[in-house]
Amino acid sequence: MKTEQILELVEAVSNSTLTEFKYEEGGVKLSLKKTADFLEAAVPVGQDRPALRDVPEIPEAKMVPGKEETGTVDGNIVKSPLIGTFYTSPSEDASPFVKIGDDVKEGQVLAIVEAMKLMNEIESDFAGTITDILVENGDAVEYGQPLFVIN
Repeated sequence: MKTEQILELVEAVSNSTLTEFKYEEGGVKLSLKKTADFLEAAVPVGQDRPALRDVPEIPEAKMVPGKEETGTVDGNIVKSPLIGTFYTSPSEDASPFVKIGDDVKEGQVLAIVEAMKLMNEIESDFAGTITDILVENGDAVEYGQPLFVIN
């Protein structure tokens, strides 16, 4: 696992409601635990914990207002079940799963959220018509972030 990937995981856990995250791959174990004042990162066995001054500072994430923050939303909201990257179609050259104005059924695939190289289908919890898509293709999404409005 590369340093950039570790920093992305730290940032994702920091910005989420998760309090603990564990990951293991190829003999490398990573454990992140959020406490009230700071984020602890487990150090691989046999290595000394770096001094706090040696840890690079992670820039604070800034929220960019999206469509969902501009006013009240009428209808049923489909929210992201996990942190990841939002995709409107199964591949770059494919047409989107749904568009505004499409009628959808409960259980129909609306989009994909990629998390840790796994593609997770986002299914509709409601039957109705897509009245708004609150995120853009390729956007990073958080757990519980509104994605679609269905009436």
